[in-house]
Amino acid sequence: MKRMMILLFLFTSSAHAETVTVKYRGPVDLKTFTCQDSKSSFVNRVCYDAANQYMLILLKDTYYHYCEIPKATVDALLSVDSHGRYYNANIKGSGKDGPYDCRTHKVPQY
Repeated sequence: MKRMMILLFLFTSSAHAETVTVKYRGPVDLKTFTCQDSKSSFVNRVCYDAANQYMLILLKDTYYHYCEIPKATVDALLSVDSHGRYYNANIKGSGKDGPYDCRTHKVPQY
């Protein structure tokens, strides 16, 4: 019985940990992020760390990151009918011209 309780504890403790691989960055632990799945055919999930203004977005099957992005922008992305259209028009930008490009903004350390 004691062994079963220990195994149950170990199983439930690790079930909440999640690490994702972000393109151009590598692994990121999601413990400080709030994530929301999307029903969009392009944007599948949005994870946001408000304390660091850092967003991870799952586009199709690849995670990308955006730095120094305000919570209001992420909230707007999650509230519109077309997540993909909003993302392309307001977040993505082109190359280093993107308003939240991590090559030109502070990248948080985890």
